[in-house]
Parts: sequence; structure tokens; C-alpha cells
Amino acid sequence: MTEPRLYWVRESRWRAGWPPVDLACDEPNGLLAAGGDLEPTTLIDAYRRGVFPWFSEGDPILWWSPEPRAVLWPQHFAPSRSLRRRLARGDYRVSFDTAFDAVVAACAAPRAGARGTWITPGMSAAYGVLHRLGYAHSVEAWQGDELVGGLYGVALGQVFFGESMFSRRTDASKVAFAHLVQHLLAHNGRLIDCQVSSGHLASLGAIDMPRARFLPLLDRLARPPDPRGPWHAR
Repeated sequence: MTEPRLYWVRESRWRAGWPPVDLACDEPNGLLAAGGDLEPTTLIDAYRRGVFPWFSEGDPILWWSPEPRAVLWPQHFAPSRSLRRRLARGDYRVSFDTAFDAVVAACAAPRAGARGTWITPGMSAAYGVLHRLGYAHSVEAWQGDELVGGLYGVALGQVFFGESMFSRRTDASKVAFAHLVQHLLAHNGRLIDCQVSSGHLASLGAIDMPRARFLPLLDRLARPPDPRGPWHAR
């Protein structure tokens, strides 16, 4: 049995292009390459190819393309009855792109039952640059003046690549996600990449898609022009 090959990036990008994602490891699922950098051009190129960074502090940058891929069609968003009631009541005030750094910091904060965080200072800084360039966006849920939930990710073409979310009050991240879906539906957003499935995402309507289907879809939907600049609440 042949050992899986891990590609090492020694420049900002491969001169001959990214390695084919179907060469990603089966175990750990989706591990494709290591090294490189988190420059905006590197990240944007990676996302368009279905690759994203995920690593711990002190490790080299690791690049992943898991099989299958968790995705959500915005039109298939499935809020629970209790979430629909909460949205109707307006329990939380929601904004876009007003507290990006605070959302990333909250997502990176220690969580019960979790060991460490993959949102390293370098990752936070890299996505902060993408935000200032108009590619990365946040959705914030507020209770009064307190930030109680939110999410952030990258928008390319008609795809939103979700990175992380957090919640300090019941359903706060789900409310932020519902407003993200509404924004995408209003602005021709076609797909949310959730990366890896979880019970939380499944409860919102996420499904697993084979990588062989996901990549051609991504190639079609994640093309420029990109929805640059800050987003605004309706």
C-alpha cells in the first residue's frame, strides 16, 4: 500500500499550480499540503480551488480539501420553529462588517471541551487583511451594546466560505447565520461552503457533497467578479 504524499509549499504559490486535490490524504481526511504563506493571493487562490488552511500554533501551515464537503444551499436553509420565533421577535440586533476583528477574536477564544484553537494570531491577522481588502466579512449579533454571537468567512463570486462562528447567548450564532442567508439570497449568493459537517450545521440545513461534485460547482460559482467592500444590514 502506497503511503500518501504530502506536498510541501516552499514559495508563496506552486510554480506549476496547486497539487490536484484528489491527491489529498484519506487520513487525516483532506490533508493536501503544508507550508507556504497566508498572503491574500495565496488564500484567494486556495479557496477558489476548494482548499483552505487549518493548523495549530507552532505547526506549519496545513492545507485541506476534505471528502465529502459540507455545503448549504441558501434557499434550503432550515431554521427550527424556535429560531423562527426568535428571529420574528428580534431578540438580537444584527450588523455586518462592523466588528470583524472582535468576531474573529471571539471565535478564537477557548471553548468548553476544546483544546486550543486553530485560529492562530497569524490566521487572525491574515483574515483581517482579507477583510480590509473587501473579501472577508463578518455578521454580528448584539444584545444592547454587547457582542453575543457572530460568524466570519470569505466571499468569492457567488460563494461564501464560512470559517467560524461563536455564540454567547442562546441561538445568537444561528441568528447571525440566518441573516447571512438572507443577505446571500438578496445578492445572488448561491452556495455556502461549511467545510466539514457537524450536528450544528446539519440542523441548519447543511448537507455532505462529494468532492467530485463540489469542485466543478466551485469552479463555476466562485469566479470573479467578487462581492468586494463592506456589507450592510438591510
